[in-house]
Amino acid sequence: MQQNTSNNSSAAAAAVSAQVDWRALAQQLFPQGHQIEERDFFLSGSAQVDGETVTVVGTTGHTPIGIEIALAQAKTILNTVREHPGRAIVILVDTQGQRLRHRDEMLGINSYMAHLGKCVELARRSGHRIVGLVYDQALSGGFITSGLIADACYALPEATIRVMGLPAMARITKVAEERLTELAKSNPVFAPGPENYQRMGGVAGIWRGDLAQALATALKDAEPTDQRASVGQERGGRRWAQRVIDAVANDTPLAAR
Repeated sequence: MQQNTSNNSSAAAAAVSAQVDWRALAQQLFPQGHQIEERDFFLSGSAQVDGETVTVVGTTGHTPIGIEIALAQAKTILNTVREHPGRAIVILVDTQGQRLRHRDEMLGINSYMAHLGKCVELARRSGHRIVGLVYDQALSGGFITSGLIADACYALPEATIRVMGLPAMARITKVAEERLTELAKSNPVFAPGPENYQRMGGVAGIWRGDLAQALATALKDAEPTDQRASVGQERGGRRWAQRVIDAVANDTPLAAR
């Protein structure tokens, strides 16, 4: 019993040490200075990028997105739209996904997440450039309504991105884990990791080297139109999404190829 406790403690310590320090990351992203604060794993504040002030919002510590953080993120974005017209928004992503608690479900967490998504879309339509960065972990619904909903989402090479782990996916789909593992070798939809999401167009690029320059360039290149389906087709990660979109938009039959 004592040995198990020791092993569990060691595993927990290893998990904590494996987390990316957002403060060290902020120094690399914002060498011109930042005023970012952490409160209960929620990040908010402002920073200077290429001589301009940007709003920064995000999470840390692999925290799940519950109703409190969803509302806090939405509030920060709405305040930016109201008080700083046109200011760019940077979303820093590190989350284990949507919080799976009975309390959150009973309070309608889906509505809170939808509200956050609407606030991001309001900011986009109001002329705010929005860039997301997965700097540590991004899973499931917590990723969809944060970095993935930005004009463009980027990732660091060591980031962990996945919709669902293969063992859990096997239980849900009733497909053998061995089969899913085999499919993941050739189909990025089944495989975790930033490289696979880059192939699918969900991640615009993987940042290496000068992170401050990469962020400045991303903000300059940010476009409000969603190009993920077409980019995914070009990269060979999503071969049907853009074709389905075109067929529906043009009311034409979808040719089987």
